[in-house]
Amino acid sequence: MASKLDSDPRLDPRIKAFFAGIPSGAPQANVASREELLAQELSPQGLAIYAHQVALFDSMDREDIAPLAGLTVRDETFTSAPDGNTVKIQYIRPDGDATLPCIYYIHGGRMAFSSCYEGNYKAWGRMIAACGVAVAMVDFRNAVHADSAPEIAPFPAGLDDCISGLEWVHANAAALGIDPARIIVTGESGGGNLALAVGMKLKQDGDLGLIKGIYAMCPFIAGEWPQPQYPSSTENEGIIISVHNNRSAMAYGIDAFNARNPLAWPAFAQPEDVRGLPPVVISVNECDPLRDEGIAFYRLLLSTGVAARCRQLMGMCHALEVLPVVCPDVARSTASDIAEFAIG
Repeated sequence: MASKLDSDPRLDPRIKAFFAGIPSGAPQANVASREELLAQELSPQGLAIYAHQVALFDSMDREDIAPLAGLTVRDETFTSAPDGNTVKIQYIRPDGDATLPCIYYIHGGRMAFSSCYEGNYKAWGRMIAACGVAVAMVDFRNAVHADSAPEIAPFPAGLDDCISGLEWVHANAAALGIDPARIIVTGESGGGNLALAVGMKLKQDGDLGLIKGIYAMCPFIAGEWPQPQYPSSTENEGIIISVHNNRSAMAYGIDAFNARNPLAWPAFAQPEDVRGLPPVVISVNECDPLRDEGIAFYRLLLSTGVAARCRQLMGMCHALEVLPVVCPDVARSTASDIAEFAIG
């Protein structure tokens, strides 16, 4: 029987060709606790599967797709509050001493895995920076897998790191050569969740002046699937990713999910949680299980008077933009859109 990836006529043929023979979208069983999930994910078998994924992402760090010429790449570090852990930022900017807008980028991975130092993110960051902006990619703590960040912790650790990093970037704007009035918080998938959560946390704390806007791609914000109000969660289940289990809520923190905390899962947000946010772009992909929860969040923003825009990439699966070797033209178009949002 043909998989959805093979049989769906909407998908860009380049996606089908790239993922041919690569297992994707396989359903996984529910777990009873975070401890059970960690035992499975960190077992020899789980780590071997994860290492294969990392190797695939690392293979995407290609000069022909995202040239380094004309760009400077360096690492920065800061101390995160309230835990006092050290966090890295991969900082990429065009050569020269011009003062630039900044894209504060939060990587995806369901808030549970991945790293801004994986090859696909290195290439993706260069693509964005090549559009004439600085890119600060924060290497926050994951909830499950220790990648380049050595510690793991559930919510709110990753969000705390992202907030602390943003504050550090803003405070060090002069040394970084960026305009503190033009900082955009951006991320895809789990990073889209965190980008929206950063905005809502800044609103709670009275610190919205730190950012000019939010750009959330394929935001991973519901925490439970399928849901009837999000038809894509059934229609597109199994295309590259599978979400029909409770593993993400368990990984990130089941107490926060049960409490319907919008800082953990922004789909729980109410009008007062988002009213007054700066301009927001929600970018969704046609063949993504998460498409409709992103659109619903966009409509919530509109209903509260937030200046919001929604774009949909036809023929694309989940977070395809940050796998830039698959459809480089789509990745470059999105990189340009993010940069233009910051440049204004």
